Amino acid sequence: MATTMLLFTSALFILCTLFHAARPELILTVVNNCPFTVYPAIQPNAGHAVLEKGGFPLQSLTHRSFRAPDQHWGLQQQNRMQWPRWSPPATLAQITLHHGHKDFSSYGVSLVDGFNLPMTVTPHEGKGVCPVVGCKANLLATCPDKLKLWSPDGHGHVVGCKSGCQAFGTDELCCRNHYNSPQTCRASSFSEFFKHACPATFTYAHDSPSLMHECSSPRELKVIFCH
Repeated sequence: MATTMLLFTSALFILCTLFHAARPELILTVVNNCPFTVYPAIQPNAGHAVLEKGGFPLQSLTHRSFRAPDQHWGLQQQNRMQWPRWSPPATLAQITLHHGHKDFSSYGVSLVDGFNLPMTVTPHEGKGVCPVVGCKANLLATCPDKLKLWSPDGHGHVVGCKSGCQAFGTDELCCRNHYNSPQTCRASSFSEFFKHACPATFTYAHDSPSLMHECSSPRELKVIFCH
């Protein structure tokens, strides 16, 4: 993957979404409050067509809205219409919409794959428990030295904050093999850095954020970058 332009100008993110007979009137809105352009790209799950022609640039202080489809798909940011695969560190929004006996939406922001942009998910016109969740802090400024991802241009810019897994690759930090269970996958000093700054996020594989919710029938979900 060509990462140079991504890391400088748009700070990679990925939004993965799963729909189970989603309500057709639900609107998804991506908002860019960052002082630079980001490049969302839509990446479908296997067997499903892409939306929005596969991706679009989103200039600073603009937004783009589209209807949630009745299928499985995903959205990620890249920097061209021929989208290469994303790579961490990347702030991640996760949304699951359920439809049936009881319509509800679950959503969250994950720092399991590290951090590169502040991100929140905001529901509108939902019923029940519908908090705004995510990470508003700019963790690039406070990222521990061992987790910093530096720009490849030699100018000394921190463009990402790695997870402990990405930085060191151990089974324990990556919650793999023997550590792949709620009993053995535990918080680390690295995940605690993310948790302290942004408690309403997932910070390791079996983590639970501080804000839990069950939001019934929202009309719109906004994924907002930078505040």
